[in-house]
Amino acid sequence: MSTKYWLFKTDPADFAWADLKKSKDKTTFWSGVRNYQARNYLRDEIKQGDIVLFYHSNEDPNAIYGFCEVVKEGYPDSTQFDPDDSHFFPSATTEKPIWFMVDIKLKKEFRLPVLLSSIKGNPKLKNIRLLQKGNRLSVMPVTKEEFEEIAKMGDS
Repeated sequence: MSTKYWLFKTDPADFAWADLKKSKDKTTFWSGVRNYQARNYLRDEIKQGDIVLFYHSNEDPNAIYGFCEVVKEGYPDSTQFDPDDSHFFPSATTEKPIWFMVDIKLKKEFRLPVLLSSIKGNPKLKNIRLLQKGNRLSVMPVTKEEFEEIAKMGDS
């Protein structure tokens, strides 16, 4: 099976690149996703060994800080069962979970964060889903070529 490439958005107030760098083994679970299309990616398509661009949204400036590898495929998101968690989902049960998460591990921090403005200004990235009007998904696929271009930008 070939490697797929993804972009995961996070609000750094909730979980930041710095948090991942400080986490045990530089690994974390990616929880709290509450969009059905993004859930489907997490549950059905994202596989161990896939590569994830780590993108800060709701920050000034928005940027990609590096990339991670998926180390555990989709499994039920525990936050949906916790009434004290902001991502609690009362209709979810352990027998019929609704939301899923994956585990990711930091692989590389870019020398320079790749700013959203730089992505917008790069003609090779004109079709990346991140820039498509109305795309608010927190988990989205990227092509191998888009990943490679962003990695090159981050290391320049």
